Amino acid sequence: MRTEAAATTGTLSPFEQLRFARQVILTESRALSQVANRLDGEFCRTVQMLFQCSGNVLVCGIGKAGLVGQKIMATLASTGTTSHYLHPAEAIHGDLGRVRPNDVILILSQSGETAEIVRLLPALAEIGVSIAAITGQAASTLGRAAAVTIELGPLEEACSLGLAPSTSTTAMLAVGDALALVISRMRRFSREDFARFHPGGNLGYKLSKVEHHLRPLEQCRVASEEQTVREVLIRARMPGRRTGATMLVDGQGKLVGIFTDSDLARLFEHHRDNELDYPICQVMTKNPLRVEVGSMMVDAVAIMAGRKVSELPVIDADGKPVGLIDITDVVALLPRESLPNPLVTLPAGQSTAWRVVSEPQDRAGA
Repeated sequence: MRTEAAATTGTLSPFEQLRFARQVILTESRALSQVANRLDGEFCRTVQMLFQCSGNVLVCGIGKAGLVGQKIMATLASTGTTSHYLHPAEAIHGDLGRVRPNDVILILSQSGETAEIVRLLPALAEIGVSIAAITGQAASTLGRAAAVTIELGPLEEACSLGLAPSTSTTAMLAVGDALALVISRMRRFSREDFARFHPGGNLGYKLSKVEHHLRPLEQCRVASEEQTVREVLIRARMPGRRTGATMLVDGQGKLVGIFTDSDLARLFEHHRDNELDYPICQVMTKNPLRVEVGSMMVDAVAIMAGRKVSELPVIDADGKPVGLIDITDVVALLPRESLPNPLVTLPAGQSTAWRVVSEPQDRAGA
């Protein structure tokens, strides 16, 4: 009688499952190494064909190769190459109307003899579109019809039957990534370009500009460096969400310092209550970390994570504050290792709240 454990794991024990899984991955990784070593001048000619394309790059494939082709198309499109997917079966039923002579079509087929692909080739030749191929055999029908062919060579499928596309599709995907990223580098595709194509989601947030996410000046505490600490605490009150910092400015309105809740706590901890009536410039953090308008959120977050700061002022080209980035607004973007460990037990009276980190000479009276 089969045990309950055996019934839930099929005929393979957990050890056998892991062993086969590792074998699959190692088989595919060895194949990728072989494909990388086989790349030659045909790869470079394919790069030039796609790079110099004055129309659209169309990616075509069917079955698993078609799914890989859609991912390659998406990578090309998101890295600066105008690209669309063309389904071969739909193409011969009217979608060939999308194809123009100045386009380039990248066709994926491991055998190079896929019926839907072979049937499509004469129509593409009649249109006069340039064909690039990724296939297992350059001597195949597809390989012979293409102007340039990237030959993957013989590959051992990782499937235990040697039948299910696995190694071959992994190799196609890797070659497609290589094409897209080489071309992207040739286009000098920048982070700013990438940001324009990825405005949504967590990635879009990271690549957006700080001015789109800061707390505007009217929601921040700002005071003159000449005021006393007590005056600042009384007068620099703001409604709504509270930040743990006050930005200090000089007579021209330029940012010269920052005073945080941690700075205030430090005065009390060190029994320096009398300094509450000192000008705040004597106890503030001078020349605090800041970013300029136009900076990317990913850079601002990196500064906050690397220097363990809770508030980061944003200034304009004249050095005047325009707002503040607060850690509570960006905590989801911070790497886990940068966050306080909730499992660490701290001595009584200590807090996991972040403090502004700066050089000792920057903090007056420290």
